[in-house]
Amino acid sequence: MSIATDIDIKIDEKIKKQTVEPKKFNVIMFNDEITPMNWVVEILKQIYKHSEKSAEHITMTIHTEGKAVVGTYFFEIAEQKSAETITASRNHGFPLQVKVEQE
Repeated sequence: MSIATDIDIKIDEKIKKQTVEPKKFNVIMFNDEITPMNWVVEILKQIYKHSEKSAEHITMTIHTEGKAVVGTYFFEIAEQKSAETITASRNHGFPLQVKVEQE
């Protein structure tokens, strides 16, 4: 016994592929009157991997403008760097403030 099947299937749909890029977030550092500038430079070099020159430039921007974006990352990385910054600063007795916000 054999079953003959003549099925003609036509797919006439266009499948749309939509790639959504993950959103990026800025880590913003704020100026205060207690945290020394050399500490901010060190944090920028150690946690955010800035060069000495870049870290000094960003530190001066924070000092003169009150705040600056110190890095832009995917959310989880931005949150981690923010937490590392705050923890290290508090461990050294500095009230350095950091905020994460969508780019």
